[in-house]
Amino acid sequence: MTADTVRWGVLATGGIAAAFTADLIDLPDAEVVAVASRSQESAKAFAERFGIPRAYGDWNALAQDEDIDVVYVATPHTAHRTAAGLCLAAGRNVLCEKPFTLNVREAEELVALAREHGRFLMEAMWMYCNPLVRRLKSLVDDGAIGEVRSVQADFGLAGPFPPSHRLRNPALGGGALLDLGVYPVSFAQLLLGEPSDVAARAVLSEEGVDLQTGALLSWEGGALGSVHCSIVGGTATSASVTGAHGRIDIPNGFFFPDRFVLHRDGRDPEEFTADPADGPRNSLRHEAAEVMRALRAGETESPLVPLDGTLAVMRTLDAIRNQVGVRYPDETGEPELTPA
Repeated sequence: MTADTVRWGVLATGGIAAAFTADLIDLPDAEVVAVASRSQESAKAFAERFGIPRAYGDWNALAQDEDIDVVYVATPHTAHRTAAGLCLAAGRNVLCEKPFTLNVREAEELVALAREHGRFLMEAMWMYCNPLVRRLKSLVDDGAIGEVRSVQADFGLAGPFPPSHRLRNPALGGGALLDLGVYPVSFAQLLLGEPSDVAARAVLSEEGVDLQTGALLSWEGGALGSVHCSIVGGTATSASVTGAHGRIDIPNGFFFPDRFVLHRDGRDPEEFTADPADGPRNSLRHEAAEVMRALRAGETESPLVPLDGTLAVMRTLDAIRNQVGVRYPDETGEPELTPA
């Protein structure tokens, strides 16, 4: 790594890997130097598509490449523990896609590995790095709507997805909660921290994954959170934060908003809009920029996406899955199933 350029490796060649790589290429201080896949052909095709100099047909070769400053792990989440762990053990810094792992036990293992080796590790929760979401959090933290009383957020896709689709496949960690529900849960915990209690219900598929899930989160201070996710119905992807003296509404796309509206008691509504200079609303550049800022500062985790916060979200997801009865074949041992 130099003062001018951070060298990236990309582990996996799917859709999210392609989207992230395209955004990386647009950053003047980022260079993608290698890509890896389980297939040499897939890695080579991806490298040719994006002009990446090195293509590896196995993950370990990428992990051992000392010319790489940080690896972006974009595998299906069932492989996050293995892929990210391989890179951390080899001394690489890691940005790992969400959900961070299948369960909190795996997440704790990765965090412990990163801290043991003194490596940077961050969940790719791009929502937390979004400038407009950061502005919303700042307003809430500064008391713009008073003490938070409730948070609502939803994320649903219409589908239909066949049983063969990854979202229906238990072997790939399928279901609405881990793929989509991680966003509403993370949004609520961004503003209120880890809940003290979780009550959840779900509709399960024949394969045993959740088709839609709803959860009521509660905090000791009296706040409530209502979160919903679905792969059988398209939702507004809206969110609302209600405080003692006002409310903030995100009409749609709460995890990458183009605007939100602040309602304060006794005042006219105020609309906050995304700055066009920040790029397209679906840009992943902000999380990449945060990783590079942290690496240059010598930090091993990001204050925007702290590891303790990631672990707290995983505990909530585990608690929800425990209540609705979703268990994956790749899980071994006993993950923590209740919030701390």
